[in-house]
Amino acid sequence: MSSGSDIARTSIETCSDTAPVRGALHDSWPGRIHVLIAEFTRPAYSLSNAASPGLRKVIQFSPMRMQTIAGWALAMAGVFSQSVQAATPTENMARAAQAFLTTLDEEARTTSQLPFDAEERFNWHFVPKPRAGLALKRMSADQQRVALDLLKAGLSEKGYTKAETIRALEPVLAEIEGNPVRRDPELYYVAIFGEPSATGTWGWRFEGHHLSLNWTIVGGTSIASTPQFLGSNPAEVRSGPMRGTRALAAEEDLARALLGSLDDAQSAQAVVSPKAPDDILTSNARKAAMQEQNGIAYAELSPEQRGLLLAIIEEYAGVQPEAVARQRVERIRAAGFDSIRFAWMGGRNRGERHYYRIQGPTFIIEYDNTQNGANHIHSVWRDFDGDFGVDLLEEHYRNSAHHQQ
Repeated sequence: MSSGSDIARTSIETCSDTAPVRGALHDSWPGRIHVLIAEFTRPAYSLSNAASPGLRKVIQFSPMRMQTIAGWALAMAGVFSQSVQAATPTENMARAAQAFLTTLDEEARTTSQLPFDAEERFNWHFVPKPRAGLALKRMSADQQRVALDLLKAGLSEKGYTKAETIRALEPVLAEIEGNPVRRDPELYYVAIFGEPSATGTWGWRFEGHHLSLNWTIVGGTSIASTPQFLGSNPAEVRSGPMRGTRALAAEEDLARALLGSLDDAQSAQAVVSPKAPDDILTSNARKAAMQEQNGIAYAELSPEQRGLLLAIIEEYAGVQPEAVARQRVERIRAAGFDSIRFAWMGGRNRGERHYYRIQGPTFIIEYDNTQNGANHIHSVWRDFDGDFGVDLLEEHYRNSAHHQQ
């Protein structure tokens, strides 16, 4: 198994002074932000990670200095285009899952493959602990390769880079804490629920410390991809071979850019508490609870600020393959943008405990950076009715002739 620094390297340096950001966004990029909003909200909206080489380059290659956070708006303006894929995500996942299972002997397959209706499918978490499924540590090198091919099938290129960078932080933590047994990049588990099929209903999970990625495929056509949890500890590596690595840089920098662009009246609405909560408020509950409807609404933002808010949403959605991310955005668009709210809690300066959430009628995004001297991120996307494919399954069963009899 490769060392942490070999798994992935990500280093994004950004300007910590947000003073020039408002002017840059308003004066230099308004045309681009207007295009961003128009593309995001039109019915035929499509997102393609393959069409965002600028952002992908910033995320994947080290080092790259961004002169102002307005560079994120420019990068995000390039992610919107149509793309044609050779196979659908459901086909790719089914094929990769089948390939993974064929590499396993009977004992390993029994460990990795569980019934689709098992309660374990809903038992997700993001802390380091033993899990159901087969750990990378128990796989041969070839089996690990095929398992990671499955992960690649479930994520965009950007999403896979984030996931592997997060996994690469385990050796960093092992050195900091002196506990290589608990902090191990091979303690990530693959669990398959049901029988993978390009036309059937099944699910799978890739999970370990700071990663909980869950997919439910219904009838071979619909995909639920939440809960989606990504964390990072350290949020920024400050020493050693991976110094400067920030696995979830965009999630923080885009939100800071939006916060820094608000005028005093808008800030009074957006900053709902001077104290940040200790963790994400939805926790690892089986069903996410809607949080207080406070913060500043999309309808109360300027066009440029709306572009930044949408860019944050895209950053989270863009972890998934293009078609899956598009489905998420279509759900948001159908429910309406105007009621989406951005709420910030805690300090406004880097190094201070902080939290934000973006909440709409159908979804919530939470981000928390409060532990280890505000250098430890938890982030999550939850769908209120769609986690684990609950809504898709209900619709599928209603429309299924077998279940109507």
